[in-house]
Amino acid sequence: MMAEATAKRVTRRRVRTRANLLDAAFAVFAAKGFGRVSIEEVCEAAGYSRGAFYSNFGSLDELFFALYQDRADLIAEQVAGALALDGPDLDVPAAVDRVTDVLLLDLDWLLVKTDFLVHAARDSAVAQTLLGHRARLRGAIAHRFTRARGLAELPAVLGDVDAAAHAVVAAYDGVTTQLLLDKDVEHARVWLKQLLTALLTDGSGTPERILN
Repeated sequence: MMAEATAKRVTRRRVRTRANLLDAAFAVFAAKGFGRVSIEEVCEAAGYSRGAFYSNFGSLDELFFALYQDRADLIAEQVAGALALDGPDLDVPAAVDRVTDVLLLDLDWLLVKTDFLVHAARDSAVAQTLLGHRARLRGAIAHRFTRARGLAELPAVLGDVDAAAHAVVAAYDGVTTQLLLDKDVEHARVWLKQLLTALLTDGSGTPERILN
């Protein structure tokens, strides 16, 4: 019994150490950029030794990979949750507001995500992880469109719900590129709302719902 209790304490402590290392790494990567950060800097920011680092991660690349995976999964879950709050009818402006709040508030995440994109462009294995995350994000959006009634009212030029989901993610990519440069979150939120409303309605902003 004592050994089991000790093992549980060790496991909890290791989970907490890993989480603290990831949080510290997120702040350091956002501030300096991946490729300009050392293991020592991450350890110092987290308040741990190199031994604690290596008991959780084999390398800085592995930590960066885990950091991206954790945050990307969280974002995908938040988007899915934001889209699930409507009933069978899809309130486009309300859904766009909720998704925009989830996606645009964290400039540090955009910096880390962009670093990961550049890293993935040079490493096909890492690229598969990024492609997988983007596919999950599009899947959450497409699933919401599929559950909504009145899909025929989506602009015909978008084709099917999968193409509509691709268009939503592409609009987000374009807006966040500008956001990384001008740091104007409020303008980016308004701009993204306008783009998504235009994509998902006739563009006039008049139709508030996709209905039967």
